[in-house]
Amino acid sequence: MSEANDAIVEDLEAASAKLAAVKEAVESVIFGQGDVIEQTLITMLAGGHGLLIGVPGLAKTRLVETLGLVLGLEPGRVQFTPDLMPTDIVGTEVLEESAGGTRTFRFIKGPVFCQLLMADEINRASPRTQSALLQAMQEKHVTVAGERHELPAPFHVLATQNPLEQEGTYPLPEAQLDRFLLQIDVDYPDRDAERRMLIATTGADEASTTNVLAPGELMRFQHLVRRIPVGERVMDAILNLVRSARPDDAANTLARKYVSWGPGPRASQALMLSVRARALLQGRLSPSLDDVLALSAPVLRHRMALSFAARAEGMRVGEVIARLGENVG
Repeated sequence: MSEANDAIVEDLEAASAKLAAVKEAVESVIFGQGDVIEQTLITMLAGGHGLLIGVPGLAKTRLVETLGLVLGLEPGRVQFTPDLMPTDIVGTEVLEESAGGTRTFRFIKGPVFCQLLMADEINRASPRTQSALLQAMQEKHVTVAGERHELPAPFHVLATQNPLEQEGTYPLPEAQLDRFLLQIDVDYPDRDAERRMLIATTGADEASTTNVLAPGELMRFQHLVRRIPVGERVMDAILNLVRSARPDDAANTLARKYVSWGPGPRASQALMLSVRARALLQGRLSPSLDDVLALSAPVLRHRMALSFAARAEGMRVGEVIARLGENVG
């Protein structure tokens, strides 16, 4: 038994060292977004999808492109627009005629057949198109003309959404929001980071990075994340936090007053995987209560909605989650 534990410890230490190099490589190109980079890597280590929300010009697209290069993943990109059709994402069948006159249908793969899909301005697509991406995100395959087509492994979607210019947008349904492991809010960089960005990106030689992980290593790390032990105290904290965010919890007056609908069991699963991934990324052998508190907002804020009373008092989702987290421990 001790030999097995020693092997796990060695695997965790080796993975942490490699992931530290990954983070350093990304930060050499993306300035002043340490938390965003960490949360995005946590999303991918946990095998999930991320929703990046921020104003234009905060390097969301560049972050996804850089991650694809550093992690050695095949990239893909879809610019979502109101006239985008499901076939523009998943692909379509075309009728071909051979030299002998035989006609057959051939499936032409869409941009979703990649390992890291950049879904730019996802809320500008129609609900019909959004549902096509939903199946790919959840099931890791698409169905065209009754035939199933498996997506590459690993498969991750990093979607962007602008909080501005809401004209011509379609709000993402709750079912699709729940498919995103984390909602990653991208804020403005501080002055020093923006200064470094100016120097690095406006000179003759623009900052660049290189590949760090070999093919298959990310999937190995994802399997390793699921082997990281979680203590009873941390597990109880996850359950207490998620369940306290539900308005039907009679013991929680805060949620009953300020929450319209709360997170389901998938939120507990997401938080459990995320705290493990954060521990691995930071070089620790098991997650702590600090991991639960640090990831409570990214995991929960897109899985719950505020009540009319909360909006009337000017409350925000982040404030409610922070107050719920005060009782965790």
